[in-house]
Amino acid sequence: MTQSESSPDTGFDPTEAELGGVEPEREGDMPITVTDKRVIDPDTGEVRPGAHPAAEPNAADERVAELTADLQRERAQFANFKRRAAEEKQGSVAYGKQILIDKLLPVLDDLDRAREHGDLESGPLRAVADKLVGALTAEGLARFGEPGDEFNPELHEAVQHDGDGAHPVLGAVYRCGYRLGDKVIRTAMVTVTDPAETAAP
Repeated sequence: MTQSESSPDTGFDPTEAELGGVEPEREGDMPITVTDKRVIDPDTGEVRPGAHPAAEPNAADERVAELTADLQRERAQFANFKRRAAEEKQGSVAYGKQILIDKLLPVLDDLDRAREHGDLESGPLRAVADKLVGALTAEGLARFGEPGDEFNPELHEAVQHDGDGAHPVLGAVYRCGYRLGDKVIRTAMVTVTDPAETAAP
């Protein structure tokens, strides 16, 4: 059977197409070329020179990076908001506490005068006074201004000066001062005098 009898004259040879234009008898003589496109060298385990393992960033990777940055900013803003809210809450509590104590200071002054006159030596009023002072002290209230203390114009309001004023100290205390924590909420009303001379031994 000839070629013209086995197939139409189309110019297509199946054997030649399958072998890529190489005749069957010469196929064994052709060298085989293999191109290794692996990025990691299987022998050394290292990245081959000139290899680019990281693919070019696409739109999805850029979107993920953008959303991650937005999330980090939102988390930082939320942390700042929580911190500011906690600080404002503490400030509000301290302010409300100071307003209440300011209103109770005249009561403490009356109790001090009653104590000076001996009205708090015993009886139920002494127990009430002790409980009130104890509760306010537990909240951070502290009194200052005792006779003999060194005069400090930031803490003491002087209504009278006696002596030369070289080393002034407190004389009489008309009204004691109070601190709430580290804050002075009321200065002491005092007289200022010279310190008492120390007796010679």
